Amino acid sequence: MQTDRHQSDRRNAILRILRGGRVRRQEDLVDLLKQDGFEVTQSSVSRDMRELGVLKAQGRYLPPGEEVSRAQGDFGAIARFVREIKPAGPSLTVIKTSVGAAGSVAVAVDKAEWPEVVGTISGDDTIFIATQDAAAQQRLIERLHSLFRI
Repeated sequence: MQTDRHQSDRRNAILRILRGGRVRRQEDLVDLLKQDGFEVTQSSVSRDMRELGVLKAQGRYLPPGEEVSRAQGDFGAIARFVREIKPAGPSLTVIKTSVGAAGSVAVAVDKAEWPEVVGTISGDDTIFIATQDAAAQQRLIERLHSLFRI
């Protein structure tokens, strides 16, 4: 399908641009993509960045590590952004991250497809992870602590 190919090409261009320089604003990335011949909007670029697991740290956008892109269980590239993990009731877990990193961590958790995770919601520096019950939550918290060494 042409749309899928275009999306793949656009996402590859985003990663190339982020690896090659210092993009501080999404609007700058939109402009650079347009210069490369892509017809994009800020909302499509924002969606692509979220689904790619792009981080914003130290005032600039950073491409995800290969670990995050593949979601192979190695969370080393994002571990430094996780600040706190704590339960919030019998089936809700909260992860606090550095400002701007919650989306990237949530994408990695979603892509890992752990059986105990029902779903995630992320903001700028906070992630809510729903589990089926308290037992699943305990397994999740143990997994998160071992991955992020918190």
